[in-house]
Amino acid sequence: MEEITNLEAIYAVLRTVDDPELPSVSVYDLGMVHEVAIDGNQVEIKMVPTFAGCPALDFIGVNVQKAVETLEWVTSCQVKFTMEHQWSTDTITEKGKQELKKHGIAPPPENYQPGDEWTVNCPYCDSDYTSMENVFGPTACRSILYCRACRNPFEAMKPVVKPLHTNY
Repeated sequence: MEEITNLEAIYAVLRTVDDPELPSVSVYDLGMVHEVAIDGNQVEIKMVPTFAGCPALDFIGVNVQKAVETLEWVTSCQVKFTMEHQWSTDTITEKGKQELKKHGIAPPPENYQPGDEWTVNCPYCDSDYTSMENVFGPTACRSILYCRACRNPFEAMKPVVKPLHTNY
């Protein structure tokens, strides 16, 4: 039997730490984990918030710290949120996208280019006959759409992607 490495153990634990607003959607699957550093028995985790003003960051930080510190060999875990790196909806894993759908939240559109109009399929019936009702949803990272096929309103993750080229 192959022995699990410390880094693999940390990633396994991070896959169990749910976003406080989305039970069953882990911070790992949302693409928030940027870097894990191990120094002996001390762990530092750099995370990227989905939006700078996210009110759940304190909860997420504490939950990640407590979860990692349950590993027998870890004596301390420090969680830092970095603004040096931009979170992107491209970092949401396939599992994360499936879990979002279970909450009635459509994953962001694939191959989105900044500035383009966007829409997504309904998370309930998978129809593409949807329309944007309000770009401003219940949180900064979500919008409200409406499915004209099954007639359900639903939320969708706003697409946030890194531009291919920057002119600055």
